[in-house]
Amino acid sequence: MTPTMTDTRQYQHPLQQVWPDDFVQRYREAGYWRGETMTAFLREHAAQHAGHTAIVGYTQGVLQRWNYAEFWRRVETAAAGFLALGLAPGDRVVVQLGNVPEFYSVVFGLFRAGLVPVYALPAHRITEIAHFASKAEASAYVALQQYEGFDYRTLARELKAARPTLEHIVIVAGDAGEFTSFDAFEPHPALLPVQDADPQSVAFLQISGGSTGLSKLIPRTHDDYIYSFRASNEICGITPASVYMVALPAAHNFPMSSPGAFGALYAGATVVLSPSPSPEAAFPLIAQEKVDSLGLVPPLALLWAQAAANTGHDLSSLRVLQVGGAKLTPEAARRVIGGLKCQLQQVFGMAEGLVNYTRLDDPEETIIETQGRPISPADEVLVVDDHGHPLDSGKTGYLLTRGPYTIRAYHNDDGANTRSFTEDGFYRTGDVVTRTPDGYLVVQGRATDHINRAGEKVSAEEIEDQLLAHPQVFDATVVSIPDEYLGERSCAFIIPKAGETPRSPDIKRWMRERGVAAFKVPDQIVFVDSFDTTAVGKTSRKELRTRLRAQLLDQDKG
Repeated sequence: MTPTMTDTRQYQHPLQQVWPDDFVQRYREAGYWRGETMTAFLREHAAQHAGHTAIVGYTQGVLQRWNYAEFWRRVETAAAGFLALGLAPGDRVVVQLGNVPEFYSVVFGLFRAGLVPVYALPAHRITEIAHFASKAEASAYVALQQYEGFDYRTLARELKAARPTLEHIVIVAGDAGEFTSFDAFEPHPALLPVQDADPQSVAFLQISGGSTGLSKLIPRTHDDYIYSFRASNEICGITPASVYMVALPAAHNFPMSSPGAFGALYAGATVVLSPSPSPEAAFPLIAQEKVDSLGLVPPLALLWAQAAANTGHDLSSLRVLQVGGAKLTPEAARRVIGGLKCQLQQVFGMAEGLVNYTRLDDPEETIIETQGRPISPADEVLVVDDHGHPLDSGKTGYLLTRGPYTIRAYHNDDGANTRSFTEDGFYRTGDVVTRTPDGYLVVQGRATDHINRAGEKVSAEEIEDQLLAHPQVFDATVVSIPDEYLGERSCAFIIPKAGETPRSPDIKRWMRERGVAAFKVPDQIVFVDSFDTTAVGKTSRKELRTRLRAQLLDQDKG
């Protein structure tokens, strides 16, 4: 087995993603892995299609439009600026940027410099960012000065206090204060690496929706990730003439690679960034830029379908709307098709790898009733029972997978790796699915206590851990509740400590002030006197969550 290494410095936990040698040979011979890098394809477009528009989006309210030559110039400047700080190839850099053009100049600048982005979402706060920085052993943190009303310099100060070993904090667009200004970076051609990274080295670390506690880090290599969006382009019809909109957060795997902005850039197409996923923000840009494809989570797709009926903006350029991140029910699918009057494509995937699409020429029934089939003929998919025995098509079971773009291990997390991967390299996705005779998957739910809130996957256990730190909370159990708009919402059942019962708004405010992402704050709080226990006095959290969820649903029916 050949490890793919990125680090040039000594780290306690080197970055690597390892496939057995026979799999490496197989994927190369089949042409899935072509030895490409994230830097090389963008350099090629800058040379061959210099004047074609690459990126359109707003920074501090000003619309920017970069062609490929301008984009590449900004990438080279960013790369030189990061290296001039003293960062070395292989260093890890936490990147927390919203939907601004600089997201791409920063991350491609890091690729060009041989540095490794660690993606964070704009909604994350100090709890999550400190975890990512610690887990990744990050050397730097990059953030916007302000986004959606939040000043990230405040978070940067908290992060520096929590992790004094963090060497650099870089602020993008705005007053950097006491930190380094990204906007002041200057070209230094002599600092730039002569060679690109090893195609099998780790290009970046993504975040996984944590099933137990805070998110895990997912190492993706150049070879495996490029294959995923190159193949997605073929399935989704992305060409140099395409105009792809990023409406969801740019750091999400879905709008990054399915086929996402990276797929669009690989094709030499145009990427348009909406500053928010709201129809009010996105519809004018769709009309102005003639956007033809984009991806949304189900709640937003339904909102857009409703808003489209009364908009004055011309949405006729929209060719394909992808919906993923959570299951789109058949009735919701029909409403989306009827409201937006474009081709619907269901997408079911995960940051760890496997992505499934309905095909654009599939029968309408398949598009409405299923969540698609895998990208690759080399995607190995198993549906197994409680004992790990494979099930026939039509049977419901747990989804396992391995393939040329599905990871074999998380970064720096032995416990998660033991739980999440079989000895022969299959990833236990945690999804419960049914497979049709022709290989399409129908998602039935999650096997774990994961709450899929509007596409954001939240660990019930993580929220419980946060609540238990509240001085007035004796115990807490968090469950998912079906929600027509969000897909699922979170409900926290809380046993207060003896004395005055806290108020729900106070607990929610306390969690926000604690530095927890807003989407993790419970949507609903119910106070109870006690939880049922097992015969030996222990609380089975899984059984308890099941009972409490059923209890709440019964009350809602009543």
